[in-house]
Amino acid sequence: MEKHNSSEKRIYFGIFLIAIGAFWILERLDLIPDIWDDILISWQMLLIGIGIFSIIGGNKTSGTILIVIGGFFLVPEIVTIPYELRRMGWPLLIIGIGVVLLFTHRKKNAPPLLEPGQHGMDYFDDFVVFGGREIFVNSQNFYGGKITTLFGGAEYDLRVTGLSQNGGVIDCVSIFGGCGFKVPPEWTVKNEVATIFGAFTDKRGSSVHNFTTDPTKTLVIKGFSAFGGVEVKFN
Repeated sequence: MEKHNSSEKRIYFGIFLIAIGAFWILERLDLIPDIWDDILISWQMLLIGIGIFSIIGGNKTSGTILIVIGGFFLVPEIVTIPYELRRMGWPLLIIGIGVVLLFTHRKKNAPPLLEPGQHGMDYFDDFVVFGGREIFVNSQNFYGGKITTLFGGAEYDLRVTGLSQNGGVIDCVSIFGGCGFKVPPEWTVKNEVATIFGAFTDKRGSSVHNFTTDPTKTLVIKGFSAFGGVEVKFN
């Protein structure tokens, strides 16, 4: 299944690169009006493109948020917006992100949820706003979870956690906030987080070099971080 998904992502990414190359050729041949040239080659369109690719890759929440943000800043470049409506821009953006978070549900085949912060939980679904949360997980069949932080932070201690046979996947959305994960040094951690004015950092350092990583114990961290960060560490 993982190889199948990787092949699909490679195909879609190849199509994405072909589309960029084709557009570039049309632009060099002066077949695209200058006004569309400035719109299509812009950081707003880059966000939308990354968002579309994220949705194709299965990151629906982060991909939709990227499209909403990119579209929010792109619309004024295309049409003239009255002043009274422009004043409502930021509230509308916040509402749009809220709607995305509200209607983006976890996968139907995810394990049953337990209470946030409960010891031994196999799957978590947390939402942190203007605050902080520290959670210790000692499940021996950990599937992963979803965490959204807005102007807040959350840290998960997974050092005594055992992964499920298929590994674990954590979907993290962090806006003006942060997520931290303490993981065992023998775990393999894959980064699939899209960052805008943010960063994904692995601070395990020398603790990883002293252990042999086990490919069967793989934790995938995916999602989106804007003006925030996602951090992996051992201590």
